[in-house]
Amino acid sequence: MKLIANILFMVLAATGSVFSQNTDWPLFRGKSDLTGFTEWPLPSGPKLLWSWSSGSTTKSSPVISNGMIYFGTDKGALIACSSDGKLAWKKDAGSPIEAPPLVAGDNVIYSTSEGMLYAADKFSGKAVWSYKTDNQIAGSANIWTSGSRSGVIVGSYDYYLHCADPVTGRSLWKAETENFINGTPAVAGNKIIFGGCDGLLRVVDPLTGKQKDSTEIGVYIASSPAISGSMAWFGDYDGSFYCLNIATSRIVWKIAPGDDGGSILSVPAVGNGMVVIGNDNKYIYCYNSADGNLKWKFRTNGSIKGSAVISGDRVLFGSDDGYIYIVGLKDGLKKWSFKAGAAISSSPAVTRDRFYILTNDGRLLAFGIK
Repeated sequence: MKLIANILFMVLAATGSVFSQNTDWPLFRGKSDLTGFTEWPLPSGPKLLWSWSSGSTTKSSPVISNGMIYFGTDKGALIACSSDGKLAWKKDAGSPIEAPPLVAGDNVIYSTSEGMLYAADKFSGKAVWSYKTDNQIAGSANIWTSGSRSGVIVGSYDYYLHCADPVTGRSLWKAETENFINGTPAVAGNKIIFGGCDGLLRVVDPLTGKQKDSTEIGVYIASSPAISGSMAWFGDYDGSFYCLNIATSRIVWKIAPGDDGGSILSVPAVGNGMVVIGNDNKYIYCYNSADGNLKWKFRTNGSIKGSAVISGDRVLFGSDDGYIYIVGLKDGLKKWSFKAGAAISSSPAVTRDRFYILTNDGRLLAFGIK
Protein backbone atom coordinates (compact mmCIF):
# COMPACT_ATOMS: atom_id res chain seq x y z
CA MET A 1 0.00 0.00 0.00
CA LYS A 2 2.84 2.41 0.80
CA LEU A 3 4.33 1.85 -2.68
CA ILE A 4 0.96 2.56 -4.31
CA ALA A 5 0.55 5.72 -2.24
CA ASN A 6 4.02 6.90 -3.18
CA ILE A 7 3.37 6.38 -6.88
CA LEU A 8 -0.02 8.11 -6.67
CA PHE A 9 1.56 11.11 -4.97
CA MET A 10 4.23 11.31 -7.67
CA VAL A 11 1.61 11.15 -10.42
CA LEU A 12 -0.22 14.09 -8.85
CA ALA A 13 2.98 16.01 -8.18
CA ALA A 14 4.24 15.61 -11.72
CA THR A 15 0.95 16.81 -13.24
CA GLY A 16 0.74 19.72 -10.84
CA SER A 17 -2.81 18.84 -9.74
CA VAL A 18 -1.98 18.65 -6.05
CA PHE A 19 -0.74 22.22 -5.90
CA SER A 20 -4.17 23.80 -6.21
CA GLN A 21 -5.51 21.61 -3.42
CA ASN A 22 -2.98 21.82 -0.60
CA THR A 23 -0.25 24.01 0.81
CA ASP A 24 2.84 22.03 -0.23
CA TRP A 25 5.76 23.38 -2.27
CA PRO A 26 7.56 20.03 -2.61
CA LEU A 27 10.10 20.89 -5.29
CA PHE A 28 12.14 23.76 -6.65
CA ARG A 29 9.86 26.41 -8.22
CA GLY A 30 6.75 24.72 -6.79
CA LYS A 31 5.80 22.57 -9.78
CA SER A 32 7.60 20.41 -12.32
CA ASP A 33 7.11 23.01 -15.07
CA LEU A 34 9.33 25.38 -13.01
CA THR A 35 7.02 28.37 -13.56
CA GLY A 36 7.26 29.57 -9.95
CA PHE A 37 3.58 30.54 -10.04
CA THR A 38 1.03 30.15 -7.25
CA GLU A 39 -2.47 31.43 -6.71
CA TRP A 40 -1.88 31.71 -2.97
CA PRO A 41 -1.95 35.44 -2.17
CA LEU A 42 1.02 36.80 -0.26
CA PRO A 43 0.26 38.20 3.21
CA SER A 44 -0.39 41.94 3.20
CA GLY A 45 2.51 43.53 5.07
CA PRO A 46 4.18 40.23 6.03
CA LYS A 47 6.04 40.03 9.35
CA LEU A 48 9.09 37.98 10.22
CA LEU A 49 7.70 35.09 12.27
CA TRP A 50 11.00 33.40 13.05
CA SER A 51 14.56 32.88 11.86
CA TRP A 52 16.47 29.61 12.20
CA SER A 53 20.22 29.39 11.58
CA SER A 54 21.73 26.28 10.02
CA GLY A 55 25.24 27.30 11.06
CA SER A 56 26.49 27.10 7.47
CA THR A 57 26.35 29.06 4.25
CA THR A 58 23.87 27.75 1.71
CA LYS A 59 23.06 27.98 -2.00
CA SER A 60 19.91 25.88 -1.63
CA SER A 61 16.25 26.90 -1.63
CA PRO A 62 13.54 25.61 0.73
CA VAL A 63 10.79 23.15 -0.21
CA ILE A 64 7.70 22.31 1.85
CA SER A 65 5.85 19.06 2.52
CA ASN A 66 3.21 18.47 5.21
CA GLY A 67 4.30 21.54 7.14
CA MET A 68 8.00 20.58 7.16
CA ILE A 69 10.64 22.69 5.43
CA TYR A 70 13.67 20.99 3.82
CA PHE A 71 16.90 22.46 2.43
CA GLY A 72 20.62 21.71 2.07
CA THR A 73 23.76 23.48 3.30
CA ASP A 74 27.30 24.01 2.03
CA LYS A 75 28.58 21.92 4.93
CA GLY A 76 26.72 18.96 3.50
CA ALA A 77 23.71 18.79 5.82
CA LEU A 78 20.15 18.06 4.76
CA ILE A 79 17.90 20.00 7.15
CA ALA A 80 14.29 19.28 8.12
CA CYS A 81 12.76 22.20 10.02
CA SER A 82 9.23 22.39 11.43
CA SER A 83 6.83 25.21 10.59
CA ASP A 84 7.40 26.72 14.06
CA GLY A 85 11.14 27.10 13.43
CA LYS A 86 12.48 24.04 15.26
CA LEU A 87 14.94 21.47 13.94
CA ALA A 88 13.21 18.14 13.27
CA TRP A 89 16.26 16.26 12.02
CA LYS A 90 19.58 16.78 10.28
CA LYS A 91 21.44 14.37 7.98
CA ASP A 92 25.09 14.55 6.95
CA ALA A 93 25.69 13.97 3.24
CA GLY A 94 29.48 14.27 3.34
CA SER A 95 29.73 17.08 0.75
CA PRO A 96 27.88 20.32 -0.05
CA ILE A 97 24.19 20.17 -0.97
CA GLU A 98 23.84 23.14 -3.32
CA ALA A 99 20.56 22.30 -5.04
CA PRO A 100 17.09 22.40 -3.48
CA PRO A 101 15.76 18.96 -2.52
CA LEU A 102 12.69 17.27 -3.99
CA VAL A 103 9.95 15.63 -1.90
CA ALA A 104 8.30 12.65 -3.63
CA GLY A 105 5.93 10.55 -1.59
CA ASP A 106 7.62 9.75 1.73
CA ASN A 107 11.12 10.47 0.39
CA VAL A 108 13.28 13.58 0.28
CA ILE A 109 15.57 13.34 -2.75
CA TYR A 110 18.72 15.47 -2.66
CA SER A 111 22.09 15.72 -4.39
CA THR A 112 25.67 16.65 -3.56
CA SER A 113 28.67 18.34 -5.13
CA GLU A 114 30.36 14.92 -5.27
CA GLY A 115 27.74 13.76 -7.77
CA MET A 116 25.58 11.63 -5.49
CA LEU A 117 21.79 11.54 -5.61
CA TYR A 118 20.19 10.33 -2.38
CA ALA A 119 16.73 9.53 -1.05
CA ALA A 120 15.94 9.78 2.67
CA ASP A 121 12.76 9.16 4.61
CA LYS A 122 11.16 12.60 5.01
CA PHE A 123 9.97 11.88 8.55
CA SER A 124 13.22 10.56 10.03
CA GLY A 125 16.06 11.28 7.58
CA LYS A 126 16.85 7.57 7.37
CA ALA A 127 18.65 6.59 4.14
CA VAL A 128 16.48 4.87 1.51
CA TRP A 129 18.66 4.68 -1.62
CA SER A 130 21.61 6.29 -3.40
CA TYR A 131 22.56 6.85 -7.03
CA LYS A 132 26.01 7.85 -8.32
CA THR A 133 26.84 10.16 -11.22
CA ASP A 134 30.42 10.83 -12.31
CA ASN A 135 30.68 14.52 -11.43
CA GLN A 136 29.13 17.42 -9.52
CA ILE A 137 25.38 17.97 -9.35
CA ALA A 138 24.46 21.68 -9.17
CA GLY A 139 20.75 21.68 -10.14
CA SER A 140 17.75 20.28 -8.36
CA ALA A 141 16.14 16.97 -9.31
CA ASN A 142 12.69 16.90 -10.89
CA ILE A 143 10.12 14.17 -11.42
CA TRP A 144 8.05 12.99 -14.38
CA THR A 145 5.12 10.59 -14.67
CA SER A 146 3.67 8.97 -17.78
CA GLY A 147 0.87 6.51 -17.17
CA SER A 148 2.02 4.17 -14.41
CA ARG A 149 5.73 4.99 -14.86
CA SER A 150 7.73 7.67 -13.06
CA GLY A 151 11.33 8.84 -12.94
CA VAL A 152 13.56 11.23 -11.02
CA ILE A 153 15.73 13.29 -13.38
CA VAL A 154 18.85 15.28 -12.57
CA GLY A 155 21.65 16.85 -14.58
CA SER A 156 25.32 16.37 -13.79
CA TYR A 157 28.68 17.85 -14.72
CA ASP A 158 29.47 14.43 -16.22
CA TYR A 159 27.59 15.66 -19.36
CA TYR A 160 24.57 13.42 -18.74
CA LEU A 161 20.96 13.88 -17.75
CA HIS A 162 20.26 10.95 -15.43
CA CYS A 163 16.93 9.24 -14.73
CA ALA A 164 16.44 7.02 -11.68
CA ASP A 165 13.51 5.03 -10.33
CA PRO A 166 11.95 7.17 -7.54
CA VAL A 167 11.27 4.19 -5.29
CA THR A 168 14.47 2.13 -5.68
CA GLY A 169 17.04 4.55 -7.11
CA ARG A 170 17.78 2.13 -9.95
CA SER A 171 19.05 3.74 -13.15
CA LEU A 172 16.41 3.93 -15.88
CA TRP A 173 18.39 5.78 -18.58
CA LYS A 174 21.04 8.45 -19.28
CA ALA A 175 20.88 11.13 -21.98
CA GLU A 176 24.27 12.39 -23.16
CA THR A 177 25.02 16.07 -23.84
CA GLU A 178 28.22 17.90 -24.83
CA ASN A 179 28.98 19.84 -21.62
CA PHE A 180 27.98 20.50 -18.01
CA ILE A 181 24.30 20.60 -17.01
CA ASN A 182 23.86 23.30 -14.35
CA GLY A 183 20.12 23.76 -14.11
CA THR A 184 17.02 21.79 -13.22
CA PRO A 185 15.24 20.01 -16.08
CA ALA A 186 11.66 21.18 -16.60
CA VAL A 187 8.81 18.71 -17.17
CA ALA A 188 5.65 19.51 -19.13
CA GLY A 189 3.42 17.81 -21.69
CA ASN A 190 5.19 14.45 -21.45
CA LYS A 191 8.47 16.15 -22.34
CA ILE A 192 11.68 16.96 -20.48
CA ILE A 193 13.23 20.30 -21.47
CA PHE A 194 16.65 21.45 -20.28
CA GLY A 195 19.69 23.47 -21.29
CA GLY A 196 23.38 23.24 -20.57
CA CYS A 197 26.82 24.66 -21.11
CA ASP A 198 26.84 23.22 -24.65
CA GLY A 199 24.49 26.05 -25.65
CA LEU A 200 21.61 23.74 -26.60
CA LEU A 201 18.07 23.56 -25.28
CA ARG A 202 17.09 19.92 -25.56
CA VAL A 203 13.77 18.08 -25.53
CA VAL A 204 13.93 14.50 -24.27
CA ASP A 205 11.40 11.66 -24.09
CA PRO A 206 10.90 10.77 -20.40
CA LEU A 207 10.20 7.08 -21.08
CA THR A 208 13.34 6.37 -23.11
CA GLY A 209 15.71 9.30 -22.58
CA LYS A 210 15.92 9.70 -26.36
CA GLN A 211 16.34 13.23 -27.64
CA LYS A 212 13.29 14.46 -29.56
CA ASP A 213 14.56 17.88 -30.56
CA SER A 214 17.11 20.59 -29.80
CA THR A 215 17.55 24.30 -30.40
CA GLU A 216 21.01 25.79 -30.67
CA ILE A 217 21.50 29.01 -28.72
CA GLY A 218 25.29 29.12 -28.95
CA VAL A 219 25.78 30.49 -25.43
CA TYR A 220 25.93 28.76 -22.05
CA ILE A 221 22.50 28.13 -20.54
CA ALA A 222 23.39 28.21 -16.86
CA SER A 223 19.88 27.96 -15.49
CA SER A 224 16.53 26.32 -16.26
CA PRO A 225 13.59 26.97 -18.57
CA ALA A 226 10.06 27.58 -17.34
CA ILE A 227 7.33 25.87 -19.38
CA SER A 228 3.70 26.84 -19.94
CA GLY A 229 1.70 25.19 -22.70
CA SER A 230 3.93 24.84 -25.75
CA MET A 231 6.19 27.73 -24.72
CA ALA A 232 9.54 27.75 -22.89
CA TRP A 233 11.17 30.88 -21.45
CA PHE A 234 14.86 30.92 -20.50
CA GLY A 235 17.96 33.10 -20.35
CA ASP A 236 21.59 32.57 -21.29
CA TYR A 237 24.90 33.47 -19.68
CA ASP A 238 25.35 36.53 -21.91
CA GLY A 239 22.05 37.98 -20.67
CA SER A 240 19.79 37.29 -23.65
CA PHE A 241 16.25 36.19 -22.81
CA TYR A 242 14.16 33.91 -25.04
CA CYS A 243 10.69 32.58 -25.68
CA LEU A 244 10.75 29.31 -27.61
CA ASN A 245 7.85 27.40 -29.15
CA ILE A 246 8.68 23.83 -28.15
CA ALA A 247 6.34 22.30 -30.73
CA THR A 248 7.99 24.05 -33.68
CA SER A 249 11.49 24.72 -32.23
CA ARG A 250 11.00 28.34 -33.31
CA ILE A 251 12.24 31.26 -31.22
CA VAL A 252 9.13 33.41 -30.86
CA TRP A 253 11.01 36.38 -29.44
CA LYS A 254 14.42 37.25 -28.05
CA ILE A 255 15.50 40.13 -25.81
CA ALA A 256 19.15 40.97 -26.37
CA PRO A 257 21.23 42.18 -23.40
CA GLY A 258 21.55 45.95 -23.10
CA ASP A 259 24.71 47.92 -22.39
CA ASP A 260 24.30 47.14 -18.68
CA GLY A 261 23.30 43.52 -19.32
CA GLY A 262 24.55 40.75 -17.05
CA SER A 263 24.24 36.98 -16.95
CA ILE A 264 20.87 35.36 -16.36
CA LEU A 265 21.33 32.79 -13.62
CA SER A 266 17.74 32.60 -12.39
CA VAL A 267 14.64 30.76 -13.64
CA PRO A 268 11.76 32.79 -15.12
CA ALA A 269 8.48 33.08 -13.23
CA VAL A 270 5.48 32.77 -15.56
CA GLY A 271 1.84 33.59 -14.83
CA ASN A 272 -1.10 35.88 -15.60
CA GLY A 273 0.28 36.69 -19.04
CA MET A 274 3.62 37.89 -17.69
CA VAL A 275 7.13 36.47 -17.43
CA VAL A 276 9.53 37.81 -14.77
CA ILE A 277 13.30 37.29 -14.80
CA GLY A 278 16.14 38.48 -12.59
CA ASN A 279 19.52 39.51 -13.95
CA ASP A 280 23.06 39.76 -12.68
CA ASN A 281 22.92 43.48 -13.59
CA LYS A 282 20.78 44.16 -10.44
CA TYR A 283 17.49 44.50 -12.34
CA ILE A 284 14.43 42.29 -12.38
CA TYR A 285 12.40 42.55 -15.60
CA CYS A 286 8.77 41.83 -16.45
CA TYR A 287 7.74 41.10 -20.04
CA ASN A 288 4.50 40.23 -21.75
CA SER A 289 4.90 36.48 -22.06
CA ALA A 290 3.38 36.33 -25.57
CA ASP A 291 5.29 39.06 -27.40
CA GLY A 292 8.23 40.03 -25.16
CA ASN A 293 7.04 43.61 -24.69
CA LEU A 294 8.76 45.12 -21.62
CA LYS A 295 6.16 45.99 -18.98
CA TRP A 296 8.53 47.25 -16.27
CA LYS A 297 11.93 46.82 -14.65
CA PHE A 298 12.89 47.19 -10.99
CA ARG A 299 16.42 47.92 -9.79
CA THR A 300 17.95 46.60 -6.60
CA ASN A 301 21.44 47.24 -5.25
CA GLY A 302 22.71 43.73 -5.87
CA SER A 303 22.76 40.94 -8.43
CA ILE A 304 19.60 38.86 -8.70
CA LYS A 305 20.71 35.24 -8.88
CA GLY A 306 17.67 33.73 -7.19
CA SER A 307 14.37 33.09 -8.94
CA ALA A 308 11.22 35.12 -8.35
CA VAL A 309 7.78 33.75 -7.54
CA ILE A 310 4.55 35.16 -8.98
CA SER A 311 1.91 34.97 -6.29
CA GLY A 312 -1.41 36.26 -7.60
CA ASP A 313 -0.82 39.88 -8.62
CA ARG A 314 2.52 40.25 -6.85
CA VAL A 315 6.15 39.23 -7.38
CA LEU A 316 8.35 37.98 -4.53
CA PHE A 317 12.15 37.76 -4.81
CA GLY A 318 15.46 38.30 -3.02
CA SER A 319 18.63 40.12 -4.07
CA ASP A 320 22.34 40.07 -3.30
CA ASP A 321 21.77 43.48 -1.69
CA GLY A 322 20.37 41.58 1.32
CA TYR A 323 16.75 42.61 0.82
CA ILE A 324 13.59 40.64 0.11
CA TYR A 325 11.11 42.46 -2.14
CA ILE A 326 7.46 42.29 -3.08
CA VAL A 327 6.47 44.34 -6.15
CA GLY A 328 3.27 44.60 -8.16
CA LEU A 329 3.05 42.27 -11.14
CA LYS A 330 1.26 44.85 -13.28
CA ASP A 331 3.36 47.93 -12.50
CA GLY A 332 6.60 46.82 -10.79
CA LEU A 333 6.01 49.23 -7.89
CA LYS A 334 7.46 48.21 -4.54
CA LYS A 335 4.83 47.01 -2.09
CA TRP A 336 7.11 45.76 0.67
CA SER A 337 10.76 45.04 1.46
CA PHE A 338 12.70 43.48 4.31
CA LYS A 339 16.38 43.84 5.18
CA ALA A 340 17.60 40.29 5.74
CA GLY A 341 21.19 41.27 6.52
CA ALA A 342 22.85 38.91 4.04
CA ALA A 343 22.80 38.25 0.30
CA ILE A 344 19.94 36.10 -1.01
CA SER A 345 20.17 33.73 -3.97
CA SER A 346 17.36 31.45 -2.76
CA SER A 347 14.04 31.03 -4.52
CA PRO A 348 11.10 31.50 -2.11
CA ALA A 349 8.67 28.75 -1.18
CA VAL A 350 5.09 30.01 -0.82
CA THR A 351 2.23 28.42 1.10
CA ARG A 352 -1.05 29.59 2.59
CA ASP A 353 -0.48 32.86 4.52
CA ARG A 354 3.29 32.26 4.62
CA PHE A 355 6.48 32.17 2.65
CA TYR A 356 10.00 30.91 3.41
CA ILE A 357 13.35 32.00 2.02
CA LEU A 358 17.02 31.33 2.79
CA THR A 359 19.83 33.83 3.23
CA ASN A 360 23.26 32.93 1.85
CA ASP A 361 24.64 32.82 5.39
CA GLY A 362 22.30 29.91 6.13
CA ARG A 363 19.29 31.42 7.92
CA LEU A 364 15.80 30.13 7.11
CA LEU A 365 13.33 33.01 7.40
CA ALA A 366 9.58 32.53 7.81
CA PHE A 367 7.19 35.36 6.97
CA GLY A 368 3.47 35.63 7.53
CA ILE A 369 0.77 37.21 9.63
CA LYS A 370 1.41 37.53 13.37
